Amino acid sequence: MAEQKASMQALASQICNQISSVFSTTASDRPPALDVMVDEIAATASRNGKVFVHGVGREFLMLKALCMRLAHLGLSAHCVGDVTTPPISSLDLLVASAGPGGFSTVDAICGVARSNGARVLLVTAQPDSGSCATHATAIAHIPAKTMANDHDDEGDGGAEMRSRPLLPMGSVYEGAMLVLFEMVVFRLGEVLGESPEAIRSRHTNLE
Repeated sequence: MAEQKASMQALASQICNQISSVFSTTASDRPPALDVMVDEIAATASRNGKVFVHGVGREFLMLKALCMRLAHLGLSAHCVGDVTTPPISSLDLLVASAGPGGFSTVDAICGVARSNGARVLLVTAQPDSGSCATHATAIAHIPAKTMANDHDDEGDGGAEMRSRPLLPMGSVYEGAMLVLFEMVVFRLGEVLGESPEAIRSRHTNLE
């Protein structure tokens, strides 16, 4: 049992360290993703705008978790595609993720948001390439491998090819999203003056 716990702790440490290393490699010519996200969301709150989130796959799941916490912070927050999602307007912000730089569906949603005057905050690992950047009014750069390029580490064959990456298929990027969003929520609580009690009071009781 002790050996199993030690093995689990070692795996957890390796995963956390791999995700943590992402935040030490942010390009010096770009503002930290945390600052960009807090500034954009706080500005939206100050003008009584709504925040929308959109992405694909596991990236969208991370954004949905953020959306939930934004609602707990007292913001009008919505996931694109929900039947209760209101129309977007010039007061609003769309937070979209495209780790590899672009997805046709994310491009389309970003285009609709911009055509209605909304700001678009793009979360991505590829800020200088990809179609989604052309729609963005702000970019939060997460310099992590995504599913588009994480296979570069698998080698040409043999033992390297047979090795199993600890965080495969873009999980580094998605894990970094979750950690970044927790930092954003923590910082926004301070910026918006929301106490832990006020945040907790907005959690659903229909459970």
